Amino acid sequence: MASVLDVLWEDRDVRFDISTQQMKTRPGEVLIDCLDSIEDTKGNNGDRGRLLVTNLRIIWHSLALPRVNLSVGYNTIINITTRTANSKLRGQTEALYILTKSNNTRFEFIFTNVVPGSPRLFTSVIAVHRAYETSKMYRDLKLRGALIQNKQLRLLPREQVYDKINGVWNLSSDQGNLGTFFITNVRIVWHANMNESFNVSIPYLQIRSIRIRDSKFGLALVIESSQQTGGYVLGFKIDPMDKLQDAVKEINSLHKVYSANPIFGVEYEMEEKPQPLEDLTVDQPPDDVEIEPDEQTDAFTAYFADGNKQQDREPVFSEELGLAIEKLKDGFTLQGLWEVMG
Repeated sequence: MASVLDVLWEDRDVRFDISTQQMKTRPGEVLIDCLDSIEDTKGNNGDRGRLLVTNLRIIWHSLALPRVNLSVGYNTIINITTRTANSKLRGQTEALYILTKSNNTRFEFIFTNVVPGSPRLFTSVIAVHRAYETSKMYRDLKLRGALIQNKQLRLLPREQVYDKINGVWNLSSDQGNLGTFFITNVRIVWHANMNESFNVSIPYLQIRSIRIRDSKFGLALVIESSQQTGGYVLGFKIDPMDKLQDAVKEINSLHKVYSANPIFGVEYEMEEKPQPLEDLTVDQPPDDVEIEPDEQTDAFTAYFADGNKQQDREPVFSEELGLAIEKLKDGFTLQGLWEVMG
């Protein structure tokens, strides 16, 4: 089975001109705030749009032409600041600057609230992104964390312990380590009995498979993590056999329930509840124009973080291309630029 993370792109990608289906919330994704009259000052200056803030990403789309849109996942964000920008709708005004990195390419986004006097654009996006950054335990595989206190699991908000199994051997070393399993609605946690700081937290979001396999210690519970985390294989020995089978059955059942409606851990509520995202997005009517299929889209080029340079950089000889090219900005490679174009 594929892990939830292997198909999850909403918080990990920057995408442009996405389909109506991709604008809809995925299971576990919640719309937190909806801001009308927001201008995408960097790419669509002068175009009034709507900004949707979910627990995984922000979505902006033009009100006049909804197919002109963008989706920015929180995991791509490097920095969020407020700076002065030139807006065609507001003139010189304070704007929200978001610097991101996706597929080795940096993109910069500038959003301006067309309605003066409202700080909600800044407070909503910054606060929800902070909530995302401080809830990584729900989504990331963690080794040697501060997970255990007085032999009990330190619970996350909305986390419930379903089972505690004593006498579980971690097979990561030649002799194995005896410890304890905690099985919750969000993750599996193991810690060594002799050293509680020797532990691992495996969110269901990261789990690719749970099965019983043979090992040099006999039959063992084997957990394979998602490809996004490197595809780790973790083995645990539980005796007797029926206890092992019960544990695998319980973990698979909880993983299935979690996959149907994931808990991403980003908790933030507005005083006024926004409408459901489905009510705020409209189906895009077909255009009465013929589209050239081979035409290369360049919607993303307006958002390059290097877009405001004042002059060309010095030419250098590229051995890879065999000709002189403009010197690349730090952090950029020719291979990376070809991947963006592809």
